[in-house]
Amino acid sequence: MAPRAIWKGVLKVAELTCPVALYTAASSAERISFHTLNRKTGNRVQRQFVDEVTGKPVEYDDQVKGYDRGDGDYIVLEPEEIAAAIPESDKTLDVSTFLPCDEIDDVFLDRPYYIAPSTAIASEAFELIRETMIEQQCAALARTVIFRRMRSILIRPYGKGLIGTTLNFDYEVRSAEDAFSDVPKMKIEDEMLDLAKHIIETKVGEFDPKAFDDRYEAALAELVQAKIEGRKLKPRKLPRPAKVVDLMDALRQSAKGSAGKASTERKSTKRRTASKAGGKSEQAA
Repeated sequence: MAPRAIWKGVLKVAELTCPVALYTAASSAERISFHTLNRKTGNRVQRQFVDEVTGKPVEYDDQVKGYDRGDGDYIVLEPEEIAAAIPESDKTLDVSTFLPCDEIDDVFLDRPYYIAPSTAIASEAFELIRETMIEQQCAALARTVIFRRMRSILIRPYGKGLIGTTLNFDYEVRSAEDAFSDVPKMKIEDEMLDLAKHIIETKVGEFDPKAFDDRYEAALAELVQAKIEGRKLKPRKLPRPAKVVDLMDALRQSAKGSAGKASTERKSTKRRTASKAGGKSEQAA
């Protein structure tokens, strides 16, 4: 069964239009979640907004948004005023620009959404747009309103469809210069570079998201299961931090360890390959 679309509208490239739907590509819904309980009764507790001066609860109908001009001087914004100021969605994903796929800095990428044709009749136009983008090795910049906000979206070919990634606005991206301002400029010795390159070469691999485990989520799941079964978990011991006295010495030790591990993995691979070959020979016989 197809997932529920979070947005439906029209992908527009010049005069070419195609009905499309957006689907959430990444979600935290599968994570373990908790409720806050009253320890004494075991009942769930509810949040309540309280006036910070009087200490009295404030009912929902009496709650309004306020912008702080400074020193607690608030401008009150009524719900209808906010609604009138927010741009309405015309349900059009309007492409304004095509650009090389690697043109946009990753720091501007926000949330990904799968884009697919929303009707069978739209499939031909959708495939035409997708195939042309693949041949031209380009991405598209479009704009539309999602969740009551005008968003810029980077659209790229992805599998049998497209993927649209909302972009952070320029004012949302913090200055890299500020973050790196205290990093000193240093001269690295050639021997250090050679050792570091060797370590990297012995650890070359491929991107496999299935290999990344969420240790926090796994630990919570194990804790919940242990509580259900009425058993106690042994407290985990934190590994002792390694003492690095000299950078060059650390690089040499790492290089030796990496080389030994790589050699062991190669021997293991050869043994598995030989075992498989032997098995095939016996079957053939």
